[in-house]
Amino acid sequence: MKELDPLLHSQLRLAVMSILMNVDEADFVYLKEKTDATSGNLSVQIDKLSSAGYIAVEKGFVGKKTRTVCRITESGRMAFEKYVEALKEYLNL
Repeated sequence: MKELDPLLHSQLRLAVMSILMNVDEADFVYLKEKTDATSGNLSVQIDKLSSAGYIAVEKGFVGKKTRTVCRITESGRMAFEKYVEALKEYLNL
């Protein structure tokens, strides 16, 4: 059996990656709304995904407000697809 990527096995990180697989980019507010996560927890999980190279994070300003935008990277896309394949193997799909 293939091993499940422990980085993606976290519920919130998996949710963030699942969202990013289907959009070009998502900002922090959108991810927070979709995942129902607290700002602090989401921020920590985004940092972990970014440190692993699974997502690219761009911080900027819109007017006087900060805006954080996340995009999945190619290695993140590959890691997610491997994770899904491993799950299918466990489920005998």
